[in-house]
Amino acid sequence: MTRIKKMPIAANAFKYPLLIKRLLDYSTKLEPTRQIHYQDKFAMDYFELNRRVRKLANVLYSLGLDGGQTVAILDYDSHRYLEGFFTIPMTGNIIHTLNWRLSPEQILYTINHAEDVVIITHADFVPLLNSFGDKIKTVKQIIVATDGAAMPENSLLPVAGEYEELLAAAPDQFEFDDFDEDAVATTFYTTGTTGNPKGVFFTHRQIVLHTFALATNFGYIDRSGRLSNSDVYMPLTPFFHVHAWGFPFLATMTCMKQVYVGKFEPAIALQLFIKHQPTFSHCVPTILQMLIGHPATAEMDLSSWKVIIGGSALPKALAKAAVERKIDILTGYGMSETCPVLTISYISPTEKNIEDVDWQVAARVRTGLPIPLADVRVIDEYGKEVTHDDEAVGEVVARTPWLTQGYYGEPEQSENLWHGGWLHTGDVATMNGSNFLKISDRLKDVIKTGGEWASSIDLENIIGQHQAVQEVAVVGLPDAQWGERPHAMIVLKKGFAATAEDIKFSMQQFVANGHINKWAIPDKVIFVEVLPKTSVGKIDKKVIRAIVQEHLAENV
Repeated sequence: MTRIKKMPIAANAFKYPLLIKRLLDYSTKLEPTRQIHYQDKFAMDYFELNRRVRKLANVLYSLGLDGGQTVAILDYDSHRYLEGFFTIPMTGNIIHTLNWRLSPEQILYTINHAEDVVIITHADFVPLLNSFGDKIKTVKQIIVATDGAAMPENSLLPVAGEYEELLAAAPDQFEFDDFDEDAVATTFYTTGTTGNPKGVFFTHRQIVLHTFALATNFGYIDRSGRLSNSDVYMPLTPFFHVHAWGFPFLATMTCMKQVYVGKFEPAIALQLFIKHQPTFSHCVPTILQMLIGHPATAEMDLSSWKVIIGGSALPKALAKAAVERKIDILTGYGMSETCPVLTISYISPTEKNIEDVDWQVAARVRTGLPIPLADVRVIDEYGKEVTHDDEAVGEVVARTPWLTQGYYGEPEQSENLWHGGWLHTGDVATMNGSNFLKISDRLKDVIKTGGEWASSIDLENIIGQHQAVQEVAVVGLPDAQWGERPHAMIVLKKGFAATAEDIKFSMQQFVANGHINKWAIPDKVIFVEVLPKTSVGKIDKKVIRAIVQEHLAENV
């Protein structure tokens, strides 16, 4: 063990904690008059953001939220979400970014499991909360944001008030305390595995270090996708999706102009895109495809637009379309457990000028280099690092200062996540001699469609409840629009009959009761005499994928 030495320190020396409030503090020092826009409904500068954060802090304190409690946000991307992003953890509380795209059953589970005390909700979601009735266990009050519409009158949960009205009545002075940088700041739930969603959590220290790692990677390093605070930031990844990849913290600290689209509707997003002409965005492939494929952007000069793609693999066809439009497109890699950024495509200044489109596409779809402070490795089944030859395959494991230290309330799953002292991603990859990572597959049979997870085993359990089904396997296959789509292979019971439409219709009841979302219904249903099995009797999903792929090719 390495020997070290520490020096005596002054009795009054201040141990400066890395707190989220430090990020917000800096926002009034650079370009504080730059604007933050929420659609065409609201705009403010950074002085006003700070004032509203102090007002919201007073509102939270008036509700008894004086630290250590969980406050959920169930809202579209807006100025309100940005205010909550800072205020809730700065008051010592924990922000739970609720994913409203989950099934109702999963949303209810996450509210209860996170022990939410107050929910800041858009009025659109009040009926959803009402549908839970007395199944909500810990929520004492909700704050409703109406966007200027009428206040819902039938909330079953106590309503503390309307968001803007509460802020208007609150004092604009508040002193944010210093406290332990290892205090939990954020939590949200990942559905990337079977069973109930699992809660990840991150501390103030982790958020701050992740923010500065992004700043170093995109600011100091001379590279494609380089950012500055003169960029116009228009995120197209929801706040609830792993902190919107952490960029709202960076954009706010450095006083970027920010544009939030609210509930994503293509027409509104396009109007804002044309009006504000963003120079930096991040999104899943589907959103990029919609924007660059729309006639309204056909004649636009997109050469100043930097875009990071994540959540699903960047298809080569889409990357090519982006490169041909001169978009500075990059691929990012991470997961809910990693805060999220681990790696980003790296294109040097010289490489950026390479005119070979195919070269650019191949480089930009690659998962890329680890960002500063991220130790990312690919290991074999014995825990040994694989050869960096772009051929040896293994599991991606990581160590950084910003990884979740476990799953909330799930000690066994937490130990599995951190087996051997490395966070195991469950992703399969190769690494080349230049330390570039390339994701090739997933260890677990989960399907990521449109940036959201669907459990193949959950879908198999649902389909298996049909009276005619004997065996079923669900696999995900690449899809140009959605990243992946589920497909099912079924063995029917003897003496029973069913069609693909029968199976899909039977799944509608699970959509209706909130168990799954409609996008989880398989595209293709194939009937066979027997499911392919391995030598030990397990269903061979590798073979099944190949068979389904052949069926799809035959029907093109």
